[in-house]
Amino acid sequence: MMNSDNRSELFPVVDPDGRVVGSATRGECHGGSMLLHPVVHLHLFNSRGELYLQRRPLWKDIQPGRWDTAVGGHVSLGETIDEALRREAFEELGIDGFVPERIAVYEFRSERERELVYVHRCCYDGAVRPSDELDGGRFWSRDEIVGNIGRGVFTPNFESEIARVFGWGVSQ
Repeated sequence: MMNSDNRSELFPVVDPDGRVVGSATRGECHGGSMLLHPVVHLHLFNSRGELYLQRRPLWKDIQPGRWDTAVGGHVSLGETIDEALRREAFEELGIDGFVPERIAVYEFRSERERELVYVHRCCYDGAVRPSDELDGGRFWSRDEIVGNIGRGVFTPNFESEIARVFGWGVSQ
């Protein structure tokens, strides 16, 4: 079982258009340098319209213990966006054979980092097997998600993205 992030893992550093302009370690990217690095997100819906969310383990260096996008991960140096998305989906949830649709690309900033987020969605009714990279997960109804926004249940990134991409917000 994992219990810490690999701070020496190499990430590509990109410009706002996603072109690789260098590389840096996870530790550098998450340590306040504000180096822009790419990540992939997959919003995994089932045929009932419920959205699968993962719970981030307490050992994560960013937003431990909060609920987040079904699949979220960094693009490794030398990897394409599609390769990273499929690798992360298999590593985190044990899923493959899904058909992703890219729905957005945006820059996310926090007090510690800057990410270029490639957002995808798909409908998937197969088995979901969360790995030990996560603290489990489950499908949530739209009403459950909207009712918990702003209460510290979800990561700020997820709340921002769900409002931006799907229009789900506190006032909905």
